[in-house]
Amino acid sequence: MGSISMAPKNKENSSNRRKKQEDEDDEDYRKRRDRNNQAVKRSRVKSKLRTEHTQKRVTQLKIENGLLEEKIKMLTKELGFLKDLFLAHTGSNQHAINVQDLNLNEVLADRPEEELAETITES
Repeated sequence: MGSISMAPKNKENSSNRRKKQEDEDDEDYRKRRDRNNQAVKRSRVKSKLRTEHTQKRVTQLKIENGLLEEKIKMLTKELGFLKDLFLAHTGSNQHAINVQDLNLNEVLADRPEEELAETITES
């Protein structure tokens, strides 16, 4: 009879051990899942912030690009006007400027207008 009474106890012990092991596995699993869920949330927040930052930068660059394009248009018009003015001025004999005598690099150098006018009249 001793062997018969031990069988159920072993069965119960084995069942209890499995249940305890499953509970521990469930706890470990839950902990891993919770850590993973938190990591996913952090990753999504970072991704969203990165996307927002990129979108703001795109908007900022579009504005800057528009301003630069307007500046290019304005400078192109100004260049055309100055070319026409220069050609009109050199075409008239009123000031008798010889285009061949002009040092264009000196004329176009970044200097105050008074010095520029002196350079042109000296030539």
